[in-house]
This record gives sequence, C-alpha cells and structure tokens, in this order.
Amino acid sequence: MRILQIVPSISLIYGGPSQMVLGLAPALARQGVKVTVLTTDSNGDTGQKPLNVQLNSPIEQDAYEIIYFKCSPFRRYKFSIDLLKWLNHHASEYDLAHIHALFSPVSSTAAAVCRAKKLPYILRPLGTLDPADLRKKKQLKRLYAAGLERPNIKKAAAIHFTSEQEAKVSHRFGVNTRDLVIPLGVKEAEKKCSDSKLTVSNKFNIPDNVPKVLFMSRIDPKKGLDLLIPALEKLLSEGLNFHFILAGTNPQDPNYEQKIQSQIQASPLGKHTTITGFVTGELKSALLETADLFVLPSYYENFGIAVAEAMVAGIPVVISDQVHIYQDISGSESGWVGITDIESIADLI
Repeated sequence: MRILQIVPSISLIYGGPSQMVLGLAPALARQGVKVTVLTTDSNGDTGQKPLNVQLNSPIEQDAYEIIYFKCSPFRRYKFSIDLLKWLNHHASEYDLAHIHALFSPVSSTAAAVCRAKKLPYILRPLGTLDPADLRKKKQLKRLYAAGLERPNIKKAAAIHFTSEQEAKVSHRFGVNTRDLVIPLGVKEAEKKCSDSKLTVSNKFNIPDNVPKVLFMSRIDPKKGLDLLIPALEKLLSEGLNFHFILAGTNPQDPNYEQKIQSQIQASPLGKHTTITGFVTGELKSALLETADLFVLPSYYENFGIAVAEAMVAGIPVVISDQVHIYQDISGSESGWVGITDIESIADLI
C-alpha cells in the first residue's frame, strides 16, 4: 500500500501536528506501507529562516521519504504551488492521502486535487472544527468553509479525530461523515543518566529543593495561561513554595508570547519562574524528568500530545476538562481535571 501524508509543515517548532506525522510515518513503514510525506520548508511564520533542506526531491528517512517544497512568501499560510503540482502529477501512484489540518490553504487545495484525481483521502482536522476554534475569524471561516472545506469534508473517505470528545463537538457544516477516532501515540524517551536533571537545572538555574510545575506547549491564548498565571500567583500569596517552568514558543504570534513573558516578569511569580523558550530533543526530555507536575488548562484541545508526553514520562498532570482526553486522565488516575477557572486550577495544583 502507498500512502501520502500531507502536512503544511513538519518543523517541530509547530508542535504536536508535526510530531504526530514524524511518528506515524516510520510506524506505517514498519508495517510494510510505502509512505511519502509532502510538506513545505516553513520553519516559523515571521522572521525565521526556512528549513535548510533539499527541495522538490525525495529524502529517505527511517524507511519512508519526505519531499519538501518551497513555501510561498506569505509563510503564515504555508502554501506551495510546487507541492500541488507534484501532487497533481503523482496522485495516481498512491492508494490513499492522509491530510493534516483544515482551513490551511495547502491542505484544502491538496484535498481538492485528490478529489479531481480520484485519490481517496482522510482529513485530520487538528481541532479546527471545534466550535471554539471556529469562532476565531468567524466570517472568514464561514466563507472558506462554503468554498473549500465543506466540499472537502463531504467527499473525504473519513475524518480522523483523535478523541471521542473531538468527534462529538466537531462541526460538519451539515455534512454526514465517516468518523475514525484514533488517538495519537507518543514514544517513551530514552532514560537519561542521573546527571541530566542536574544539567538542565544548571542550564536554566532551576532550584532543586522545591516542587517544579511545568507548562510545555505552544504559547497561545487557547492554552489557558490567563488562568494558570493568576492561579500560580494565588498559590504564592498563600505561602506555597514552588518553581514554575514555562517552555514553548509561538511562531505565529510572537507578540502574544512576549506579552506573557512580560506579564510573568512584572509579577511576584517572576522570581519563581524559568522561561526556556522552545525546547526539543534531549533538553525537552530532561525538563520532563525534572518536573514534578505538568499543567495545561486549555480552553480547547482536540488531543493534547504534550499531556500524553508528560504521562509517558511519569509526571502527574493537571488539565482542564476542555482537553479532550480528560476522561482518560481521570479514568487512569494520571492526574486531576478541573474547569477553565482560576480557582479550580489553583485548587488542583
């Protein structure tokens, strides 16, 4: 079987969606599937250099292949004419396309090409059909849906949701769909030597003798930092001693990221906080080893791969009931689930 994985970018700076594709492709390859990933060289939306990769030809990696295409100058939209030309020419060589992201120009037009070429395709919405997400740029999305996404959804072989709750709340624009609920997987990081915690503590000046609360995700309004920061300030005022680690970035909205950093630095919480920026690889694993509690009080989250990573690392989690795997957290006693409310999050922490 030959499968295309089509995703606007696989740069790890974009977080969970990229990680998922980079995990799924080799897993499929180990099952004997021929996998080709189509993506762009986008590596952030404003000011960052594109990925330093070979363009327009296959790169072999972990028994599958990736083809990178040049992203348009308007990198926020991650559009690529070359990717669509390639797909138009080669679609007949494949059995299925798995398309990641809706309301993304390259994904939407790729689905249209697949329809024209009669290549079956599965759509993974990444939470974009959640009513909370649809409220952002509501009028523009309504027009976009009418012209592109509704036909794409209607003709899809299936919609890939990553949790039962995501499937339950997602809007279909009046279309009946075949739904597949397939959770995401994460790999357990290799166990580091005992010095790894010490190394990361020294690098970021993280104290050893207090509990460490970790937020590791995209710095985005939907992640509930406007709840978490005052919740932590409340706990400080009540005399609790802890250290907060804020790990992440926002390549699409650096102004919001700076706003959050400034808010923390101007607060009493600033003296009890380490801001690491974007982390990956061994540094990310070491931070997970260092943490005593992982917190993600999102307003909506179709899955929450960072939560799963924390669970795999053996860290208890505090999340809101808008993280759609919250029932798995409660059922497995892996942490605590609250509502999107400052008092609730503070009490659980």
